[in-house]
Formats: sequence, C-alpha cells, structure tokens
Amino acid sequence: MTCPCGSGPAFDDCCGPILAGTPAPTAEALMRSRFTAFSLGDVAHLTVSWAPETRPATVTVDPDQRWTRLDVIDTVKGRQLDTEGIVEFRAHFQRGGRAGVRAERSRFRREAGRWVYVDGVD
Repeated sequence: MTCPCGSGPAFDDCCGPILAGTPAPTAEALMRSRFTAFSLGDVAHLTVSWAPETRPATVTVDPDQRWTRLDVIDTVKGRQLDTEGIVEFRAHFQRGGRAGVRAERSRFRREAGRWVYVDGVD
C-alpha cells in the first residue's frame, strides 16, 4: 500500500514505523505521519505526537471526512539536528460529497529526541 502522505514509498517504509512508535527524523516526517494518522483514524498517534500544553483534552477524528492528498508547501528548519521547525501544508479532503482543503503553517519542536506538533495558523 502506498503511504497516504503521498511521499512515494510504501506505508511500511514511510509513516508506518512512525505510527508504530519510531521517532520521526524530521518535523516534516512527523507532519506527514500526522496526516496519515488522520486518514487512518489513528487517534493514539495524534495524541502522543501533540505537545501536551496545546493538545486538546480529547483528540477526535471525523469519520465522515476522507483525507485525499497532502501538499507540503514549505519547511523551515525541522531537520534531524534542529530543535524546532515549521511545515506549511495543504491537506485535501472529501466530506459529504464536497472537496475541501485545510491549509496550515505548523510549528513543531523536538522534546526528548522526539518531534511534537505544537500549533499552527491557517
């Protein structure tokens, strides 16, 4: 199965290991894994990859929303040796027969060797 994040490799060689607990090597890799988690309904990964101070009390996934494509627009820092990074993206979805796009510029930081999603602006 091709990875839902659209990067090209198979799921098992891309986001699969990250969803299974392997630390993401970059902020972009974590963001891609979070897109994949939304598309697969993996609330556990979304929860653990979200910074505690900005994470909602309950993380949910809309079962009627189907995520169809991810476009990474820009990245700033967020590499393996960085402690913070920004990833700008557009996540395309279908809901109720209508297409939509979620555009965000997201902030990430590395905590104890693991990248976490902090917050984002539309």
